[in-house]
Amino acid sequence: MSVTAKDLAALIPDSFTMGVATAAFQIEGALDKDGRGPAGWDLFAARPGAIVDDGSPAVSCDHYHRMPEDVALMKELGIDSYRFSLSWPRIQPDGKGALNPAGLEFYDRLLDELLASGISPMVTLYHWDTPLPLDQAGGWIHRDTAYRLGDFASIAASFFGDRVARWVTVNEPATVATNGYALGLHSPGESLLLNAFPSVHHQLLGHGLAVQALRSANVPGEIGITNVYSPMVPASGNPLDKLSAGLMDIAQNRLYADPVLTGKYPDVIRAAKFFSSFNHPDEDMTVISQPLDFYGLNYYMPTKVAAGAGEGPVPAGMAEAMGSDLSENAPGSPFHITAWSDAQTTAYGWPIKPEYMSVALAEMAERYPDLPPVIITEGGASFDDVVVKDRKAGKIIIPDERRLRYLAEHLASALEATAPGGVAESMDLRGYYVWSLMDNFEWSAGYRQPFGLIHVDFETLVRTPKASYYWLQEVLASRHPGVPETAAGAAAVR
Repeated sequence: MSVTAKDLAALIPDSFTMGVATAAFQIEGALDKDGRGPAGWDLFAARPGAIVDDGSPAVSCDHYHRMPEDVALMKELGIDSYRFSLSWPRIQPDGKGALNPAGLEFYDRLLDELLASGISPMVTLYHWDTPLPLDQAGGWIHRDTAYRLGDFASIAASFFGDRVARWVTVNEPATVATNGYALGLHSPGESLLLNAFPSVHHQLLGHGLAVQALRSANVPGEIGITNVYSPMVPASGNPLDKLSAGLMDIAQNRLYADPVLTGKYPDVIRAAKFFSSFNHPDEDMTVISQPLDFYGLNYYMPTKVAAGAGEGPVPAGMAEAMGSDLSENAPGSPFHITAWSDAQTTAYGWPIKPEYMSVALAEMAERYPDLPPVIITEGGASFDDVVVKDRKAGKIIIPDERRLRYLAEHLASALEATAPGGVAESMDLRGYYVWSLMDNFEWSAGYRQPFGLIHVDFETLVRTPKASYYWLQEVLASRHPGVPETAAGAAAVR
């Protein structure tokens, strides 16, 4: 490995937040307990063949019942912050109207447990678990869902606002729109292709309404949104490949960042809307583009793009990992994602190219001169972990060196890019959150894609820290003294 734990620790600025991240639907389980209502994902995951190996999220990591144990593991790890999401249907089963006291009480206990452990909470309002009644009424295709998210933000602010250091309104609207509404790979399983655009706009509108609600409640915590970002690289010097990469960049990256950061959609999107029946009030863009305290990036990999349909929209290895034959989902596609012949890959088939982390940050810094501070809200990798039983020591060892190396090289790339003289030195990079704290239900990939620093035996639910956990523990312990914290976090601890 090119960088040791102590070398990496020396690169981390004093004010830089190091954290771990999870999502409610992926770890909590207890889907039918204590008044939680169903989510669209409950229904989708029950479809035969929708999830690899027909894996069920019903129990998952059982974090709902084992939360204190998981917070204790975070405290032992030594992180500054924990990013988690509120389960909308656990708090508000119908997505509107009556609240569930047991759901509110669970997050009350979680927040208090975190603060008592010296861990600053970052709360995501929407991480894909849309309450089923809203999904059945049209989900994000329906404008009303945006207003319901705004209302949910008001509820969260009222009950938790005094203890949350940072808020994320919406997680990865690009993934929801593409996988959930365009290709049918995720809940709600719609295959609308280009007609999925309303789901893009309404998620962004929901973000803006949530920002308004949080600000109206005078929450002390910082407010932002997060989206996945991937640099798009032409497969060759062919002009058609370059054009394809540019279009993919718009569809994946700029379609979401431009409205939030500049108040308008990319020119090609605005032109395309002339041929669409979808319309929205001009005032929506003002709501969507309100100033933010930070902008979140989920970064995992670059994407190589080639012209033409190819054998399917993504390489076969990626499609197999997701459990889907994607060749049928985008017939006649003008471009496709192709493999990197020179790159190692994760278990998901994602290329491992840490140098493109700096490319992503440089592109963002160049495109958006008024970019607010940036937080990398997710970064990590799935690998097929090997569980070793050390009979002499009487314990289990999980030597996940590849994950350890991935995290080290990507974090180093980000820190070097944003340091003085780096390619993105104008960016104010404030933190990095590892995805994920523990192995969990990885959406349509089920339990075949472990991202965790902690191994979970899904039969016994026993947690076992991996080598990457102990490595990160060493990095965190080797930093300069002092715990980075926002003003809101300090107020919450007091």
